[in-house]
Amino acid sequence: MGENVDPGPVSGRAILGQTLKVLRDKAGKSLGQLAEDTGYDKSYLSRLESGERLSKVTVMEDLDSYYGTGSLLVGHWKAARLDAFKDQYKEFMKLEATARIMWKFSPGIPGLLQTEEFARSLLTGAQTAADADEWVEEQVAARMGRQYLLRQDPQPDVRIILDETALRRPVADARTWNDQLLRLEAAAMWPNVTMQVLPFAAGAHHHMTGSLTLLWQQDGSAVAYKEGNECSRLEEEQHHVLRCRLSYDRLRDLALPPSESLKFIRAVLKEHRDHEAHP
Repeated sequence: MGENVDPGPVSGRAILGQTLKVLRDKAGKSLGQLAEDTGYDKSYLSRLESGERLSKVTVMEDLDSYYGTGSLLVGHWKAARLDAFKDQYKEFMKLEATARIMWKFSPGIPGLLQTEEFARSLLTGAQTAADADEWVEEQVAARMGRQYLLRQDPQPDVRIILDETALRRPVADARTWNDQLLRLEAAAMWPNVTMQVLPFAAGAHHHMTGSLTLLWQQDGSAVAYKEGNECSRLEEEQHHVLRCRLSYDRLRDLALPPSESLKFIRAVLKEHRDHEAHP
């Protein structure tokens, strides 16, 4: 008798692709008909079904609406997007998706607040391989998908401390940078977001080389996630989480108040526009 071979775990992207094909077959549509009905390219839809590509979440929202499947495809997409990240980061993202309170410090603009073009600019600069374009688009889609949690119901309570470095390192394209600054200005006024800027005037600090995120769940449990210098670590032991909490509190004490931080962001936006108008 031949041995049963375990094919290994099926990826979230493969499950999503299979679901897309089943729904299309059940609807009696060819790929061409689906493309014509939805406005999406036929080859693009084919690659989604084969699991070769990860779409933006808005594509899944459109297809859920088209098939009348509620949020089925969006739910599968949330699992599929984890395929794009490393294991420890996947666990962090699962916790991030259900967190009720989220505190972040970032030396750069965090992915949760990046515009699509800004994210694409950052990710493109890091790639030189022949298949870089496809990798970049997949990563952009996954990064934009993380922002979905900021508009879920109920919305998490979010506090973000931005190092001034994030505001002083623009991308090359002036319009992309202008739009990114506008996104930060808007986010600073969202009712569930508190934003503070940590200015250069505060001096050197203990998180200059990496980011820190603290998450609290509905039941009060907490974790901390640290990234920097090509490494990351998810802290679940409560004495480590408490140490990170105290570390974050020290950064918050150094940062500008939210109202002054909004003025700071607007001043940077004005400087950028003045420079573009009078180079």
